[in-house]
Amino acid sequence: MDQHTEKLSRVSVPEIDAILGLPLRVLDDGFVRVVDYLGSDESIVQAARVSYGSGTKHIQEDRGLIRYLMRHRHTTPFEMCEIKLHVRAPMDAWRQWIR
Repeated sequence: MDQHTEKLSRVSVPEIDAILGLPLRVLDDGFVRVVDYLGSDESIVQAARVSYGSGTKHIQEDRGLIRYLMRHRHTTPFEMCEIKLHVRAPMDAWRQWIR
């Protein structure tokens, strides 16, 4: 087996990178902070088109596909993305959230 190494690049979403690690204040003493994330819109589109390959799709077509998936509740491709949050909230709010 060939033992060459390939440099892998991480998917970057500028909108999330801009708030990564910053506490967004909520309620009196709470906050939500994005700790890490995995995936992007392209990850969702790629998962939805897995049987067709990447092809030569345009951005507008990708947006239409994502809207179609949401409208028809095809949720599996959305599982290709993940956001890790650090949340501080009052215990009463926390109990309602995890219910």
